[in-house]
Amino acid sequence: MRREGSGRAMGWPGAVGLMAATGVLSIANPGLLVAIPLALMALFLPARGRTSIVVAFLLGLLAFSGTPTSGLWYVERGWAALLGGWFLALTLRWPGGAFISRGLGAVAGTYGAMGLLFWTRPGYWAVVDWAVTSRLEGGMALALQAVRSSIGPQAIPVATEARLLEAMALQGTIFPAILGLASLAALGAAWWMYLRLNRVDEVGIRPLIEFRFNDQLVWVLILGFVLLLGFPGVLERMGINAVVFMGVLYAFRGLAVGWALLGGPTVFLGIVLFFAFLVAAPFLLAGAFVFGLGDTWLNLRARWGVQSPR
Repeated sequence: MRREGSGRAMGWPGAVGLMAATGVLSIANPGLLVAIPLALMALFLPARGRTSIVVAFLLGLLAFSGTPTSGLWYVERGWAALLGGWFLALTLRWPGGAFISRGLGAVAGTYGAMGLLFWTRPGYWAVVDWAVTSRLEGGMALALQAVRSSIGPQAIPVATEARLLEAMALQGTIFPAILGLASLAALGAAWWMYLRLNRVDEVGIRPLIEFRFNDQLVWVLILGFVLLLGFPGVLERMGINAVVFMGVLYAFRGLAVGWALLGGPTVFLGIVLFFAFLVAAPFLLAGAFVFGLGDTWLNLRARWGVQSPR
């Protein structure tokens, strides 16, 4: 397998961060989003060995064992299988391509395949949407009940509970975008594990400081705003999900630009960013988004003398 360019590779902290992001963002079983793509990579990519085949068998056994408890059991595994299949196909076709290009391509392909299914069977989407919303509502209800049981009936003010319920309703609206982001993080974790498992001579995933993606994807963000502002109903929901998905990617790109300009991530900078996020998360995210979006046209890292990745 050819190398993905030269340079530094993402280490253990980055891999742990990807796993954490998968767990936090995923409305599906995060283990499935990692395990099924990893099993497909271990089984079908050229660098496989006996260890890979054993790992693939065990992961497949764990992923598909058990008794289905709801329709989401099938949806979760179907999504993860499509995601892994698309990534596998893109890797076999462009083995030297950057991970982010193959990862975003796999997420887009999975969106397209599921969208085609729901377009031909509209009732399926209604069922999935209802099931996901019910899962979110159930999780929020259990969390509120646990807090009240531990601290007391008046532990959560009425206004706070109302805001939490509003946030849950918003999450139910944008769960496709959140699932896409979790899927991208899961593919990153699975690809990192695959490279370590097979000791492939490849840089793999670059560190966050070098994060960027195809500049033409700005049109997805623009289309999302157009749909969000000009079309009600289904198209409006598609628009808000496109804006959320691309907005988060641009915020991470902006963070990468900021870290590069400050000379790279350090423990002190990480602590400062952590507390800044706790105090002023909306302003920090908005600033990172602006930096990331500006990097599309201005290539800020190159303009300010910071080496930019390929």
